[in-house]
Amino acid sequence: MAENLLLVTKKLAQDFCLILWFNNLKRRPLPSVVQPDVNIIWLNCLQIIKDHVNQQSFKTWFEPIKPIKLENSVLTIEVPSQFFYEWLEEHYVGLLSKTIRQELGNEARLEYRIVIENSSKSAAPFTVNMPAQKSEPSYMKKTPTEKAAKEDEAIKNPFVIPGLKKLNIDSQLNPSYTFDTYVEGECNQLARSAGLAVANNPGGTAFNPLVLYGGVGLGKTHLAQAIGNFAKANYANITILYVSSEKFTNQFIDAVKGGSINDFINFYQLVDILIVDDVQFFADKDRTQDIFFHIFNHLHQSGKQIILTSDRPPKDMHGMEERLISRFKWGLTTDLQVPDYETRVAILEKKMYAEGIELPREVVDYIAYAVNTNIRELEGALITILAQGSLMKQEIDLGLVKRILKSFINNTSKNISIGVIQQKVCEECSVSQEQLIGKSRKREIVQARQIAMYFAKQFTNASLKAIGREFGGRDHSTVIHACQTISNLMDTDMDFQQHVLSIEKQLKMNL
Repeated sequence: MAENLLLVTKKLAQDFCLILWFNNLKRRPLPSVVQPDVNIIWLNCLQIIKDHVNQQSFKTWFEPIKPIKLENSVLTIEVPSQFFYEWLEEHYVGLLSKTIRQELGNEARLEYRIVIENSSKSAAPFTVNMPAQKSEPSYMKKTPTEKAAKEDEAIKNPFVIPGLKKLNIDSQLNPSYTFDTYVEGECNQLARSAGLAVANNPGGTAFNPLVLYGGVGLGKTHLAQAIGNFAKANYANITILYVSSEKFTNQFIDAVKGGSINDFINFYQLVDILIVDDVQFFADKDRTQDIFFHIFNHLHQSGKQIILTSDRPPKDMHGMEERLISRFKWGLTTDLQVPDYETRVAILEKKMYAEGIELPREVVDYIAYAVNTNIRELEGALITILAQGSLMKQEIDLGLVKRILKSFINNTSKNISIGVIQQKVCEECSVSQEQLIGKSRKREIVQARQIAMYFAKQFTNASLKAIGREFGGRDHSTVIHACQTISNLMDTDMDFQQHVLSIEKQLKMNL
C-alpha cells in the first residue's frame, strides 16, 4: 500500500513538472525565421564572380556595387549610374543571375537601384526583365500612312539632285566597316561594347549621343560606321546617315547660298541615326554650330541616335559653343587608345586572313613591334611590304621587312598628334593634362607646357595658331616664345638638355 502511494505521488509530481514546463513554453515567443545577412550573401556572390572575370573587370564593375537588402529571395543592389547598370546588363547579366541563384535558389531575382546623379537619394529599385526578342524602337515603327506621308514630303536631299520628292537616302556607309572586321583589344573594349549596345537599340540606351574620340587612325570611323551597318542590317524601316563635318559644313554653305536652309534642316531632322565624323572641325564655325545645335536638339528629343567622332573629348574642344559641348556630354564619351602589341598582331593577322596572305610569324611580330602609332599606319605598312615584295619578286623575310619599314617609318615621322605629345610630356614632367593646358604660372608647369609646344612644332605639321589653340587657346606668339625658350635652355643647361632629349627619344619610339 505504501509503495503504491509512493508511485502515485511520483507520477503526480512528474505530471505537475510537465504542466509547468508546457505553460512556460507557451509564454515564450516562437523563434523567428533567421534572414541571411545581405552583406554576407553578396560577399559570397563576389567570391564566385571573381573566379569568372579578370581582376580589372572585377574592380571596375563589381566592387562599386552595394548590396541594399534581401527580401523573399529578391536581392537589391545599388549601382552608381544608368550607364553602369546598362553595362552590367549587356555583359554580365548571365553571370549575375547564375550566381544569385546558386546562393539563394532558383526563385532568386535581382533588383537594381540606380543612384541619381547630383543627388544623395536613390531612384526606386526596379527588376529588369530582358525581352525575349529584339524589337524596334518605337520611332522606327512607321505605319503605312506615316511612311506614305513621309515619302510625299518635298524634302531637298543634299546628297542627291536638289528638289527630289522622295526621301531616299544613301547612308554613305562603307560596307566593309563592320563589327566582324573590327579587332577588339584593351585599347577599344569599352568603345566597341558601347557601340554594339547602341547598334542593338539605337536611341534606346543612355549612350545618346555616343562620342568616340582618339588620335588619327585608331578606328573611330570604322567603329561609328560599324554601328550604322549593324543597325541597317537589323532594322528595315530605319534611316541612317554618315557624314563628315566638312561635308556637313559645305552642304550648309550651299543651302545658305541657295536660300534653302529650312530644307537642309528638315532633311537632317528626318534621319533616325546620324553619324558625324570629326566633329571637332566645327570649331570657330559659329553658324554651322548654331544649325547643328538645332538639329541635334530635335533628333535627341525625338529619341533618335546621334554618334559623333572627334580627335579629343568634348571638354577639350576649343572654339565650340558651350551649349553644344554640354549636349555632347549628355551621353557616353569614350576613347580609343593606341593598340597594344597583342592587338596590333591580331589586326595584322585578321588583315592577312581577309586577303588570303601568309607571312612568317617573326615578320608579323616585327611589323607589330616597329609600327606602334595607329591602325592606319599598321595596315599601310603591311600593304607597302606586300607591294614591294611583289614588285621586287622577293620572298618576304625579316631582312626585307626591316629595310622597307626603315624607309616607311621615316616617311611617317610627321604624323604624331599634339595629344600624344601632351600625354608623353605630362608623364615625363609629372603634371596633369589640365595643368598643362590651364592657366597656372608655376615654373614646373610652364616649363612642361613650353616643352610640349616645342615638340608640337617639331613633330607635327600644325600651324603656330593651331598649336596655341591646343594649349588652352594661347596665341601664336606664345608658341614662338616657348620654342625659343626651350632652344636657349638646351644650349645653356646640359641637365635640361638631357631631360628634353629623353622625352624626344620616347616620342620617336611612337613614330
